[in-house]
Amino acid sequence: MITELEFKSLANQGYNRIPLVAEAFADLETPLSLYLKLCHTHDDGKHSFLLESVVGGERFGRYSFIGLPARSLLRASGFGADARTEVVTDGQVVETHAGNPLDFIADYQKRFKVALSPGLPRFCGGLAGYFGYDAVRYIEKKLENSCPPDSLGTPDILLLQCEEVAVIDNLSGKLYLIVYANPGEAEAYSKAKKRVRQLKEQLRYSVSVPQIKAGESYPSERSFAKADYLQAVLEAKEMIAAGDFMQVQVGQRIQKRYTENPLSLYRALRSLNPSPYMYYYHFGDFQVVGASPEILVRQEKVEEGQKITIRPLAGTRPRAATPEKDKATELELINDPKERAEHVMLIDLARNDIGRIAKTGSVKVTEAFAVERYSHVMHIVSNVEGILQDGMTSMDVLKATFPAGTLSGAPKVHAMEVIDQLEPVKRGIYGGACGYLSFAGDMDLAIAIRTGVIKDGMLYVQAAAGVVADSVPELEWKETEHKARALLRAAELVEEGLE
Repeated sequence: MITELEFKSLANQGYNRIPLVAEAFADLETPLSLYLKLCHTHDDGKHSFLLESVVGGERFGRYSFIGLPARSLLRASGFGADARTEVVTDGQVVETHAGNPLDFIADYQKRFKVALSPGLPRFCGGLAGYFGYDAVRYIEKKLENSCPPDSLGTPDILLLQCEEVAVIDNLSGKLYLIVYANPGEAEAYSKAKKRVRQLKEQLRYSVSVPQIKAGESYPSERSFAKADYLQAVLEAKEMIAAGDFMQVQVGQRIQKRYTENPLSLYRALRSLNPSPYMYYYHFGDFQVVGASPEILVRQEKVEEGQKITIRPLAGTRPRAATPEKDKATELELINDPKERAEHVMLIDLARNDIGRIAKTGSVKVTEAFAVERYSHVMHIVSNVEGILQDGMTSMDVLKATFPAGTLSGAPKVHAMEVIDQLEPVKRGIYGGACGYLSFAGDMDLAIAIRTGVIKDGMLYVQAAAGVVADSVPELEWKETEHKARALLRAAELVEEGLE
């Protein structure tokens, strides 16, 4: 931890957020136990989060991140002339801004001049939360007035301002406790140092695990009756045949009553469906639980500059019962003309998106047509990278790449117009992005798929399938059901009683 003299030196250099960092051993803990110890001591962990990762469906990522309850957050709702962004601190709205929320977020990030701690991972403080699918209406003006009815009522953007963070190094077993101090406040150093000591003391607490007893199981309902979904696919195919567009993602929402602890759903999901992006966000009046396999976009500093990565994931099959049948399924998937054609379109879309913001000649496909396996399904994946042009921000990157082509279609904007016509409800968080924008300037966003929203005693799960010229409506319906299955099964496990 830095000394008070070092703190004052950094303050004199103009930094208005300075981290105090303490290390501890956490080799006897799990990210979940640490989350409970650090976040659930007050107000049930409101405005906190847990981010974990499993690489390739088989091994944990190097780092897990815990965002302790945040004092401040940004939330945005409304479109066009009604667009508003609010800054909320300690439960009170302290600022309200009209205009484009993405532009406000870019300006808001500039308020913070943060001293960075060498040796720590990309994220150790910043903004974390989600950009809902409908945030695209802040990017594409022609979509401002075509939004379907909103039955959920969640903000279109919600970002927690993370100034107290715990980073778990799953390789070394170390835990980093990070508290940011604002030197403009009285006794900033001593207060932050005291807070770090308090957090270290909380590590000694025993874990209070939410009790999960077998309860009532509730049926699920769908926003689309099956017949209506099949008809929507047929309508999309007719438009494709007429030359309107090449591909569109048509989705459905599944909802069911859920009255158990939201964190228990995350526990069940991370066991059933370990994924590269696993997240639990407690936003107060609702929670977001996800296990996404897919990057929306990643921005990270490398020697050449800021590297931008998109990893298209499309082409899906359910897992088979035996290794031999699973391999046969993989070969059938990778050689399916419809799946290959759809995936090629998405690689091209990723190249085009990155090409809008990348330095000339830097866009490359670094991996193509690999197959990744998850608990219930397997997917075709590819990797597209480029180096960001000088002078561009994370919000420029988001505007160029949002939403994912794998959740919209091609050409992207017209496909989204068709989605507004065909889907009966506003998508909300689904199809948007969950992740973080770090104080260091990095950004890592997962596509909000395999993601559930718990609000007012209900669980909402959504999934979509890519419709192309030769799509079979029944198979597209089944694909949405397969994609939603992991979350619904996780809810069933909780209702049955986790042991």
